[in-house]
Amino acid sequence: MAERVKVAVRVRPFNEREKKRNAKLVIDMKGNLTYISDPNNKSNKKDFAFDYSYWSHDGFKEEKNGYLSPESAAYADQKKVFDDLGKGVLENAWSGFNCSLFAYGQTGSGKSYSMVGYGNNKGIVPIVCEKLFQEIEGKREKAKDSEYQVVFSMIEIYNEQARDLLNPASFKVKGGLKVRENPTKGLFFVDGLKELPVNSYQSIESKMTEGTKNRTVASTNMNATSSRAHTVIGIKFTQKTPNASGQSMTRVSVINLVDLAGSERANSTGAEGDRLKEGASINQSLSNLGNCINALAENKKNIPFRNSALTKLLKNALGGNSKTVMIAALSPADINYDETLSTLRFADRAKSIKTKAVINESPTDKLIRELKEENERLKKMVEGKGGVPAGVENKEEYENMQRELEANKKEIEDMEKSYQEKLAAIEAAAKEQAKEAAADKKKSEQRKVMPHLWNLNEDPALTGIVCHFTPQGDSKIGNNKGKNPDIILSGMGMLPEHAVISNSKDQKIILKPCAGAKICLNGNEIKDKKELHHNDRVQFGANMLFVFHHPKDYTALAKKKKVPPEPTFEQARDEISQNSGINKILDDKMDQMLQQDLMEIWPMLNEANMMSEELDKQVKFEIALIAPQAVGKKSGRTEIKVKVKDLPTGNEFMWDKNTFTNRKYMMQEMYNNYIDGDADWDKPKNEDPFWEDPNNPYLIGTAHVHMMAVAYNFHTDETFLITDYRGIDQGQLSCKLLITSKNGKVLSDKELDEIAIEDPSRDLVGCCLNFKLEIPCVRGINKKYSQVYCAYQFYIDDKKEQTREVGGTINPDFNFSKAYAFDPATPQLVQYLEQETLVIEVWGRQKSSDGNNSGLSTRELSLKDRKGAAAKATGKGKGGARADDKEDDASSKSNIEAMTYKRRMERAEQKLRKLANIVEDAKSKNAKDIDISKIEEVIMAGYKFKAAANVVKQVLKAKNNNMGTATSQACSLQ
Repeated sequence: MAERVKVAVRVRPFNEREKKRNAKLVIDMKGNLTYISDPNNKSNKKDFAFDYSYWSHDGFKEEKNGYLSPESAAYADQKKVFDDLGKGVLENAWSGFNCSLFAYGQTGSGKSYSMVGYGNNKGIVPIVCEKLFQEIEGKREKAKDSEYQVVFSMIEIYNEQARDLLNPASFKVKGGLKVRENPTKGLFFVDGLKELPVNSYQSIESKMTEGTKNRTVASTNMNATSSRAHTVIGIKFTQKTPNASGQSMTRVSVINLVDLAGSERANSTGAEGDRLKEGASINQSLSNLGNCINALAENKKNIPFRNSALTKLLKNALGGNSKTVMIAALSPADINYDETLSTLRFADRAKSIKTKAVINESPTDKLIRELKEENERLKKMVEGKGGVPAGVENKEEYENMQRELEANKKEIEDMEKSYQEKLAAIEAAAKEQAKEAAADKKKSEQRKVMPHLWNLNEDPALTGIVCHFTPQGDSKIGNNKGKNPDIILSGMGMLPEHAVISNSKDQKIILKPCAGAKICLNGNEIKDKKELHHNDRVQFGANMLFVFHHPKDYTALAKKKKVPPEPTFEQARDEISQNSGINKILDDKMDQMLQQDLMEIWPMLNEANMMSEELDKQVKFEIALIAPQAVGKKSGRTEIKVKVKDLPTGNEFMWDKNTFTNRKYMMQEMYNNYIDGDADWDKPKNEDPFWEDPNNPYLIGTAHVHMMAVAYNFHTDETFLITDYRGIDQGQLSCKLLITSKNGKVLSDKELDEIAIEDPSRDLVGCCLNFKLEIPCVRGINKKYSQVYCAYQFYIDDKKEQTREVGGTINPDFNFSKAYAFDPATPQLVQYLEQETLVIEVWGRQKSSDGNNSGLSTRELSLKDRKGAAAKATGKGKGGARADDKEDDASSKSNIEAMTYKRRMERAEQKLRKLANIVEDAKSKNAKDIDISKIEEVIMAGYKFKAAANVVKQVLKAKNNNMGTATSQACSLQ
């Protein structure tokens, strides 16, 4: 019988960064309902119903042993979560069901805390393992003729490559271990995966620690980002027990415990339009998981499980024989609103998935017989006379059969082994693990008394796993190409001889960088030797973060009861960012989400520049903050983009955050291949993540045209500055707004006076409006552009209008003209004309080049570029940035307004002169009355005196009522 996937959500407390930024709470929970409020619109509150909604944001206290226990009834501690979710996994495993539990959510949302936990706050995974062995021991004492076997495995999927975390050699397999399908069972497996027998929880704990350490070292050496990796822990639990008739029955349960990569990466597959959008596989697994969940929720027939390594392995968990639980981790903070809402929607869709779990139990003899029969069938198929046998479609199918045959042989041998043989194997493994445990214990004791560096990682579960001791004397630090370094760090930006740490007899520890080495101490780059103190943060190369533990300092601080808390990855990363130039960009008033984006992208930018230098790609990356108005938007958040500069040509390109992220991970893959000595590490241009086609349009700048004159029926013929996103002048744009008749004829000034408008909201609404927009030319464009064109989007048009492309000149003539007719003019149109700005974008295609003809390296070109930028900043170069690009826009608007008011005053003065002439003419004729129609003729030509005309009309009406009709067409001169 099919049953739904069980779904739970859990919200964590604010982290230090969120507290520092005064984050607001956007999550609320009542019973199994979860509510999320839009921080920009409090009335926009969405609710979701799940099997469990766990409130772990507040209402807890920390016990002496570090455990976080409930202080209020609302708080869900680790025990509560295990009781609701973990117990069910355990019970189903004993019953012979396959079980799956996976955690989903944004990086830092608390996935690992729920799954693994820390200290005495153990998560679901360790408690399930611990309870399983406790129950096995209890059953063994009661049933001596029963056998129980537990096999453990630990996989990481990173960039679509499967790695065995218990076998570091698998990290060196190009392309990772293969995920293959067993066609008989219809299930996928990792070919070559180590599945190790374990006989106690301590044994599993030891293997988990080993796997985590291997993962941490690999992520550092391979420049991988741990939040991009999925971890799959597999526990195969086999029970052999006699049934009522004494026949041996085998019951097998496979438990998959999955900690997924950060869910924010699912939205960053790559920007629309990027030629390499599909080139990076860093997000493929997570984005395809979403596709599978959508397809399953909608009951589609074809589910794309085969499209990624992760979904292949989760096929059974999501759409097959498994009892499945999902826990979605939520950030409580307003600055993560979008990601949290996305997580809730994902979890909501997962509720609709149904699986059909069956008990995996058969007589042992029957299982062995069926496996032997299947093996005989496979043998006949593979015993062809050379080459691929008849009936087998291709070589790959033939190889799959051979692998399946070997796997079946292994399974038969395993099942036929006596319990004593298996126990001997387990005990041998246990002895090996005991040795490892003793070594770990010794190292743990050493950490208390010997100075050492311990690692920081964005994943808390990977923090503190790596430890490098600095005993008395000199400890040389370098990469694996160095001359016998004591501490090998093979990450990005590491030199063969990178640094030396000297430990004197009095435990004074000195860190000395080697020539050209990049080292940051407490956020500041250092070039000379510095003394190290307890809890100092040290970054080697591009991204290897460590904390220094100084036992002597620690003891002194402990005596004074002044031991500071251990630094976190976020704190260390933030201080590096703030001290390496980002503080010039950050502003206290800046949008918090923007600050967070900046902090995330800054380290990635530094890594990209470092890779460009090492691979000599002659490209430089810089942060660009783009105001919405700079790209033609009326409103919105300032966006972070990455400016890509081709150093030999000076060509510039702009990538959005997603495109850069996508490309950066492709660069990383290329860099790793280079480090590994792969001969074909480089790519042709169209596959190179560093290269951008110069023929792609680049936004040179924008000109802001105010439309007010059109609302008053005036012509405009003005020249507007073209400014780029920094407010730097890039040329001038000529634009005309010409009032026309219905047939498109441009009206003369006299004709305009006849249809003059004084109050558009009153006098233009409901009337016909015809005008023409002309873009005659652009002047003073940089000569590096081979082609130039303009584009704009007027009012509520669906698409942009574009001029023709013009090349071969810095002063292109477009002679563009577009007629507009509105009959009638609406209040919305009139408001747009009076208040809004038409943004005309100027685009260019940059000239291509055959490459670097200067003979300079990327590092030398980059240094030259920095000097040029510094010269411009001090006014030595051409065209510095303007103090405030808004001033130009305000100035342009003021000019248009001044021109409009000037023309309105000129019209008013003309009317006053005409009225004065009428009065003087009447006086010269000694006339006491003036024909009202003459006054109306002057007044109605414009509307400035319309109110006065209405007063006159009311006076005449009253007078007419008293005096009859004789004077109804005249007014009296006083």
